[in-house]
Amino acid sequence: MSEWLPETPRTLAFPTAAYVTLAGADWLASASPHPDEMHALWATRPAAPSVLPCGTAFDVINAPALFGRRMVDRLWSDGPGSGPVAAHRGRILLFAAAGTAQRLPALLGWEEWATAVPPLLCHGSGDAVTVPPLHPCRGATGAPPADDPFLAAEEPSGPAGSRWLVAPDVRDPWLPGPDVLLWACVRAARSVAAPEQETAAQHPVSALTPG
Repeated sequence: MSEWLPETPRTLAFPTAAYVTLAGADWLASASPHPDEMHALWATRPAAPSVLPCGTAFDVINAPALFGRRMVDRLWSDGPGSGPVAAHRGRILLFAAAGTAQRLPALLGWEEWATAVPPLLCHGSGDAVTVPPLHPCRGATGAPPADDPFLAAEEPSGPAGSRWLVAPDVRDPWLPGPDVLLWACVRAARSVAAPEQETAAQHPVSALTPG
């Protein structure tokens, strides 16, 4: 494991954020009750996805690809950034602090913009998620471009269309909590609704304007 990961190529085809470092693998393995077995699995099958339980090291907020991308864009453009983020079968997985899966739906229920937020799957204690391979397959045609790794979030890449967009690279990554992700949900919803409201407001005027 420690001999294989440092040899991961850092090229335009495989940007640094697209693969897991050894420290990041240690953090992922800490979610499992048998971390040594996870390391052994990854050492023999580094390009295969794996399943990890939620609720201890992390929770996962699972969003439709387009809305999830808007959430991540907001987190990075307006702060405070995100934790690890993955694309899996046309959806975005945002890794969050443990406990977020239980609290976020309740917080959303109090928001006036909640109806504009598409259904989110919140994976917490008792749930498990499929995480992408530690390293994208060499020569995979679906690797995202280095300038915008989210552009191909809905396209398959590697087994089951699964890949890291922001890969874990430290043993103790910062993870957003429910308040931060609520903020991101609301602003992502507003970014969708604002152009629609502006178009609706202009439509009656344009309809009365002579052609």
